Amino acid sequence: MERVFVIGEIGINHNGDIEIAKKLIDMAVRCGCDAIKFQKREIDIVYTEEELSKFRESPWGTTQREQKQGLEFGETEYDIINEYCSRNKIEWFASAWDKKSLNFLDKYNLKYNKIASAMITNHDFLNAAAQKNKYTFISTGMSNYENIDEAIKIFKKHNCEFELMHSVSTYPCPEEKLNLHLINKMQSKYGCKVGYSGHEPSVSPSVVAIANGATSLERHITLDRSMYGSDQSASLEEAGLRELIAIVRKIPKILGNEEKKLFDCEIEVAKKLRYWEK
Repeated sequence: MERVFVIGEIGINHNGDIEIAKKLIDMAVRCGCDAIKFQKREIDIVYTEEELSKFRESPWGTTQREQKQGLEFGETEYDIINEYCSRNKIEWFASAWDKKSLNFLDKYNLKYNKIASAMITNHDFLNAAAQKNKYTFISTGMSNYENIDEAIKIFKKHNCEFELMHSVSTYPCPEEKLNLHLINKMQSKYGCKVGYSGHEPSVSPSVVAIANGATSLERHITLDRSMYGSDQSASLEEAGLRELIAIVRKIPKILGNEEKKLFDCEIEVAKKLRYWEK
């Protein structure tokens, strides 16, 4: 079993504050994440004016526009993030929600791309992302096999290496809806790596996902689940993240291999208990 690639999904849990973002990066580094991830949007492309003008009370105002602008980082913040992650020796990347954001991220020469579940049916966007030829994680929430088939076809057409990520897009997700058997099913059906992007507030389902063969793991992280934000309640605080990664790193040792081996320590026990062999 190869090492599982663990992604700390900061997303918009920074609440528009670069100092909170730095603290979340520090947390991910301390806990042993391999990478951290953000989300990048041009809100006037992603949302209609009708949607942006709707009422929404938030720390930034009383409209959807004010709320979404308050949560969005720009070039100044991402320059800081890029330097901070480089200094702390952790990879970072972001899931873009539009082509302008996708092209914006080119500035940072990131190793990875991420297709959010919401974007998997946007074929124009998928073609643009696949043409970047970066290793791409593709979340499969809110999709059926036909949607996944079409996404894979696009990435194969552009010879872009990808990894599917099983996901159920509810926040937080009830454990009885996680359907983790789909990890094995998709690995068999598509013959590719399949990771897990979880939105449950607990640790154990992610452990089960890895034990079932998930090759990567993405979990939202937060400083405090009681903070403002739609993703906070589906995120892990530091204690949970540390516990999860410690278990994930143990799993390959615990699972071992398929070889039936008689250990020396067992032989000594057998000498004591198998009296008829004496």
